[in-house]
This record gives sequence, structure tokens and C-alpha cells, in this order.
Amino acid sequence: MATFNFELVSPERVLFSGQVDAVVLPAADGDVTVLSGHAPLMATLKTGFLVITDKPGNGKRVLVRGGFADIGQNSLTVLAQRALPAEELTQEILDKEILQAEMAYDATNDLAAKHAAESAIAQLREAKAALNY
Repeated sequence: MATFNFELVSPERVLFSGQVDAVVLPAADGDVTVLSGHAPLMATLKTGFLVITDKPGNGKRVLVRGGFADIGQNSLTVLAQRALPAEELTQEILDKEILQAEMAYDATNDLAAKHAAESAIAQLREAKAALNY
């Protein structure tokens, strides 16, 4: 399988930089699987798991909370507002993320912002359930 260059960057650190086979993005309009040769695209990201496959049968999961993806034919750059590798997630961290999303929901009267916060809360609760917390 052909590989491409992928970088995942959050405000705190670079979480991944290297050659990959595929990346599944939690795009705002639905999940997007990026492979080598993908058509150029800019996408906004919603809260959810990004899955990085750097060798067959090996998927690394990273919880992202918003951001942007710049997809090129042989590269992908993700600028995440917040990103946490699955192995670093704890019940306490997920509870804190859910509380922040609930506070964002309560703090706005904008319907689009409320919808985005509702979606984030649902995705975070789903992540918590998937990790058996």
C-alpha cells in the first residue's frame, strides 16, 4: 500500500509526524478516510476519534476536539484544537472534557454553537463508554 506524510499537531505538541498508510478523520460532515492520492480537501473536524494506520493491522486512536485537516495528494496535516492519544485518556480526563463541553453549551444562546456542544458531549460520552469508563 502506498504511504503519505501525516502530521498531527495540537497547541501543546506534535502528536504524530511520519509516513502512514491511512488516516480516518472525524470530519464535521462525516468520517473521511484519507489514503495516498486523495483529492485535495480542507475539512473541519468535530469531536471524535482520529485513527492513524502506519502499518497494516495497527491503528492508533487519538481523541480530537475540533480543528482543521488539510488533505493533499501525498500529505495530510491536522491542526487539532485539542488532541489526546487513547492511551493517555482516563475517566477523570474524559469527565473534565465532558464538563467543559456542557459549560460551553450552557454559556451560549447561538443555536449552531449549542448544536456543536451537544455533538461534542455525545461524542465524549461515546468515547468514555468505548473505553469502559
